[in-house]
Amino acid sequence: MESAQTLPNPCKKTRRTAKPKWLKQRLPKGGAYEKTRRLVKESALWTVCQEARCPNQFECYGKGTATFMLMGENCTRNCRFCAVSHAGTQPLDPDEPARIAGAVAKMGLQYAVLTSVTRDDLEDGGAAHFVATIRAIKKKCPSTKVEVLIPDFQGNDKALRLLCSHPPSVINHNVETVAGLYPHVRPQAQYDRSLELLQRVKSVNPEIVTKSGLMVGLGESRQALVRTMADIHATGCDLLTLGQYLQPTVQNIAVERYVPPEEFAELKNIALSIGFKGVAAGPHVRSSYQAEELYALAI
Repeated sequence: MESAQTLPNPCKKTRRTAKPKWLKQRLPKGGAYEKTRRLVKESALWTVCQEARCPNQFECYGKGTATFMLMGENCTRNCRFCAVSHAGTQPLDPDEPARIAGAVAKMGLQYAVLTSVTRDDLEDGGAAHFVATIRAIKKKCPSTKVEVLIPDFQGNDKALRLLCSHPPSVINHNVETVAGLYPHVRPQAQYDRSLELLQRVKSVNPEIVTKSGLMVGLGESRQALVRTMADIHATGCDLLTLGQYLQPTVQNIAVERYVPPEEFAELKNIALSIGFKGVAAGPHVRSSYQAEELYALAI
């Protein structure tokens, strides 16, 4: 773990930094976006695309894909980079797995991505709900592969083993940022606990592809970023995503730096040289961006 960096003042009023021109995206044309949006709404589902204000929402919806968010729209944590609400949780909906499986079938997905809010109020962190949803999808769409982006379950080994015993194709857990920035960016998370989770997945079931992601532009140094990529790879992690942090609201921490596309290309080459089987890197890359294509690089 690297030594602590100089942290931005958490009491300082956040600001909006002007975005460079190369961050602008063209919106896709056609009716697929509206069709996907309507299906998600009619199924009474949440997607991380909408709740986290993902910059790729239009592209992914336009291609008829979405990342389903389980267990409600409110998170028990308040990571300072995230736009997901933390207003208060609701009881789990036992019908949600079936509704998601139905949406996957209607959309004809061959690769489904599931994530969730963090539910520290649940004994297993929601692991059993993930399993129920995976099983519902597999029952309705046997050939569909499932990727899950999971929270840390507060280090609950039993919860993680439950998920690994009903394995999805990919277990993704994001480290998000370098260790020195955790107190500022992820005050309720632990750098070592996230690394340990990735390592434990491989020790329990080596056949599961593991994946993690990092944001850049939060004030991390290049040296700390490379060290973090090496730490993640040392867990046995197969795949890595690298994307630009974008401030979703004025209440969230500010962008310290916009990383240009050519630097993302350099970071991708560094990550590949470290040993990752597949790396997606770019200003708009997020955890589930082109997930199926990245998965193909690990098998």
